[in-house]
Amino acid sequence: MNSRPYTAVLIIPTGIGAAIGGYAGDGIPVARAIAQVCDRLITHPNVLNGAQLYWPLANTYYVEGYALDRFARGDWGLSPVHQNRIGLLFDRAIEFDLLQRHLQAADAVRATLGLDLTDYVITDAPLNVQLREAASGASWGTIGNPDSLLRGAEKLIKQGRAEAIAIVARFPDDPDSIALANYRHGQGVDPLAGAEAVISHLVVRQFQIPAAHAPALSPLPLDPQLSPKAAAEEIGYTFLPCVLVGLSRAPQLVKQPGPDAIWSREVDALIVPASACGSSTVLSFCQEKTVLIAVQENSTRMKVAPEPLGVKAIRVHSYMEAIGAIVCQRAGVNLASLRPNLNSLRCLSENP
Repeated sequence: MNSRPYTAVLIIPTGIGAAIGGYAGDGIPVARAIAQVCDRLITHPNVLNGAQLYWPLANTYYVEGYALDRFARGDWGLSPVHQNRIGLLFDRAIEFDLLQRHLQAADAVRATLGLDLTDYVITDAPLNVQLREAASGASWGTIGNPDSLLRGAEKLIKQGRAEAIAIVARFPDDPDSIALANYRHGQGVDPLAGAEAVISHLVVRQFQIPAAHAPALSPLPLDPQLSPKAAAEEIGYTFLPCVLVGLSRAPQLVKQPGPDAIWSREVDALIVPASACGSSTVLSFCQEKTVLIAVQENSTRMKVAPEPLGVKAIRVHSYMEAIGAIVCQRAGVNLASLRPNLNSLRCLSENP
């Protein structure tokens, strides 16, 4: 029997056009499968968020991207919880009808799922979200009033006793954009993802508390040619339910060792797209004994392979093959032993 739990981290970076995990919750099947072959799976909202859809996994930890980076560096540990009290922070720019739809979604998860929510806060100024596209083709963005965002979060923490924060910002509608049309048809990059990451990063960095974001948008006109990968975003009025479910059991972020806290040195395997290995999170994990599993089939807009960075990786074609690599590692089986040809041992001494 293993002396400690087998722990894996699954990363599919947001806003880089990942073929799997770059759409509305299409990374969930990957997470569900990997969770079956490890004791603990750590991943981030981009993988588990599916708008109205979600799939709670008892051994899976929902960790926002900035917090995941600090975890990888060894600065923060992850302390499991039974339930978080979630604070709701709304952008003042959200129109009355759209706000009511989000409040109804929040009431629905309280009534049907039993989640614990505080009273909500509306920011004291519009957040003024602006979307951009990087030269690489990745999406990103900014907010014009970050101080208003942080003041609202602080009020939820101090007055509402929030232990996690769900942020809903009004994003600009652009139903005629080419980027949006491509995304709805299963191509290109999620135009909202980069800005969403900026918003949640600000709150997590400032308050060291779990946080995630759901964009507020006007419903789009019906498109009979909609890609199945984009469909989850079009079946309701809000993207909020999955965020609330994820945050309800998101681990708390701690700086000191505790009896149940998880630390980066305990991570056995890191699974990432093979072309997206350049983030500080990935490089931090690779300084430990973590095995990097690079999935070639999950193409992205990035062109950062592990080898030019001096990072040793197990390259696999698909996530199914990645699961096989995890099973072998757990069993203590050398992957080379499963191949038809096995090289003979070589002598390392100079004078055999």
